Amino acid sequence: MHPANPLTFEGLGVWIASLLTLFIFSFLYKDNPFYKLAEHLFVGISAGYYVMQEWWAVIYPQCVKPVAHGEHLLMIIPGVLGLFLFSRFIPKAGWLSRWSLAIIIGAYAGIKTTGFAQGDLVAQFQASILPLYVPGHLGASINNVLFLAGLLSTLVFFFFSTEHKGAIKGTAQLGVWFLMVSFGAAYGFTVMARVSLLIGRFQYLLDPWLGVTRF
Repeated sequence: MHPANPLTFEGLGVWIASLLTLFIFSFLYKDNPFYKLAEHLFVGISAGYYVMQEWWAVIYPQCVKPVAHGEHLLMIIPGVLGLFLFSRFIPKAGWLSRWSLAIIIGAYAGIKTTGFAQGDLVAQFQASILPLYVPGHLGASINNVLFLAGLLSTLVFFFFSTEHKGAIKGTAQLGVWFLMVSFGAAYGFTVMARVSLLIGRFQYLLDPWLGVTRF
């Protein structure tokens, strides 16, 4: 495979993406103008993309278009509240954004409270009710016992109404071990995910850009 040709439209895109990737990697040496350029481009393009996506997927079809056709006139209210958010750019009118933020936070908290209770809290309760003995499956039985021990000991660790001493202290310390194992596993998973992204960027630089298909 040959290196990307910057004289073609597709090749130019590969060159730009590859150079921006190298600009980001240049931060490993020190902070420099190339890194700042790539950083600002990433933030600016991401913000512009999401603004246009929200406009065409939410604001225009659900607010602007219905109101323009004389339908769902009540959508004027959220439209005006949305415009109030931009009053932050005007110092004297910035207080208007507080109305929008108060309604957004209040409505979000009210709606998401029941959603999280049903989707997370109740689901976690249901998932924690496991049989300690599974006939014919020794591994599953051991796993359920360890899960129950970790769950109860972790809850005891976060129970601060009683002084941690005696049996409660020992159980809380066991909960600490379970927490450390879970944090370590989560950290390892995060590191592996980031390494996978790094490998993907190296493959992009070697294959589409430089045309190197083999090491």
